[in-house]
Amino acid sequence: MAGLKERDLHCTLVNESVRIKLKSRRRGGFSGPSVPFVQCDQQECQYVDENVPPCPLHPDMFADEIAENERPKRKDF
Repeated sequence: MAGLKERDLHCTLVNESVRIKLKSRRRGGFSGPSVPFVQCDQQECQYVDENVPPCPLHPDMFADEIAENERPKRKDF
């Protein structure tokens, strides 16, 4: 997910603006599939890196970036 930009978002849980970015983690160790998640800059939030309700963060917020990143790279020769 390299090259994706951070965004500002008003988080309803902490009632303030936070910075969010799309990250990925491997499920099942180093050889497992890469799974996207949204990370915010609020380390005190109990839902940081969880993306489960009532946390408003979810990977679909970056659907365009995910689709672009998963699109096969076009090679012109």
